Amino acid sequence: MDFPIETVRGKFPALDLTNKGRRRIYLDNPAGTQVPQAVADAVARCLLTTNANLGGYFETTIAAQQVVDDAHAAMADFLGAASHEEIIIGANMTTLTYHMSRTLGRGFTPGDEIIVTRMDHEGNVSPWLQLAEDLGLVLRFLPFDEKSWQVEETALSALLSDKTQLVALNYASNLTGSINRVKALTRIAKQAGALVYVDAVQFAPHGLVDVQDLGCDFLVCSAYKFFGPHMGILWGRRDVIDALQPYKCRCSSNDLPERFELGTPQIELMAGLTAAVDYFADLGAAAGEGGSRRRKIAKAFEVAIAHENPLALRLIEGLSDIEGLTIRGITDPERVSERVPTVSFTVDGIVPETIVRQMNAENIFLWSGHNYAWEIVHQLGIPAEQGVVRIGIAHYNTAAEIDETLESVHRVIAMLRQQR
Repeated sequence: MDFPIETVRGKFPALDLTNKGRRRIYLDNPAGTQVPQAVADAVARCLLTTNANLGGYFETTIAAQQVVDDAHAAMADFLGAASHEEIIIGANMTTLTYHMSRTLGRGFTPGDEIIVTRMDHEGNVSPWLQLAEDLGLVLRFLPFDEKSWQVEETALSALLSDKTQLVALNYASNLTGSINRVKALTRIAKQAGALVYVDAVQFAPHGLVDVQDLGCDFLVCSAYKFFGPHMGILWGRRDVIDALQPYKCRCSSNDLPERFELGTPQIELMAGLTAAVDYFADLGAAAGEGGSRRRKIAKAFEVAIAHENPLALRLIEGLSDIEGLTIRGITDPERVSERVPTVSFTVDGIVPETIVRQMNAENIFLWSGHNYAWEIVHQLGIPAEQGVVRIGIAHYNTAAEIDETLESVHRVIAMLRQQR
């Protein structure tokens, strides 16, 4: 079926906003997507009708508990979890990772080893780096291959030892867009006896996550990257998290997942989280899937990918025409399925921020900088204080928006070169 782009765009009020009559083009999506009206409505409805803390016996507290339960069930469907008890919801991916790293650290001893990749966002590096510093652990860095733009299985195998306790992996890069072969990497790590912690923040908006199929032990993502509210979600394999004792208040629940969810939950945002998952299910239903919510979500990603990938190729092809411009990631059209539609580039002699500032002034929203891909820019020798220009597509973007953006990139670079 043809992707129902106009119907999809009609669900996002922000896409109709203008500034002094000028349209907006949202290509800042790797940092956070816009939300459907249904998500905003769910948050407002929760605040207005089910606004209470949990644990009581009156109507609003009972209704608030249902909101919390629904959010965990929705994310279990979204990630393919075996149970809603495996879903831990918190402030954001980084906070959840810091919390889980400290909990796991209770079982580590000096000399134990942790592997992190040079492809990861800092949210999946710094928590482990600082844990290693605190406990006297050995932290090993796993580079990505600069030809394939992926973490290679042979490189991981070479780093593993009988002291490796955990491997922190990146599903998709927020700078290069590359998708790692997480299932294969996980298999190698598990054979060595290590736990596997996967950052799926950038993959989750663009592909179906199946935690049971991947075989990992933990996986984290962020709702605001897939059209939801600002919060993070951590999935943990039941037998693994059930054996852990997190840092928590003495009198708080020991049940799953409550013992990992510190303090009063963001109940209204959980309502929005369920609505975001249901947005995907509705898209799948519109594409003809009549099965379970999980199957509808899978269908939604199928049709969204078929829309996004041609846009990514259109963008890559248009950028490739510019002399002195280097795309930092996969450009081979035959490998488009191995990347998400996030495209970053540098231009010889031009600071990325100068390009982005000019394009932002034209109401084309995108980012410059290292974007917390700290290890990537250092491995590639890119000045961290400059970074890259990053353009990130979501499935509400259009071919016309990509063409306008390409025209702007060409024109702005030409103008900046004339000014030198």
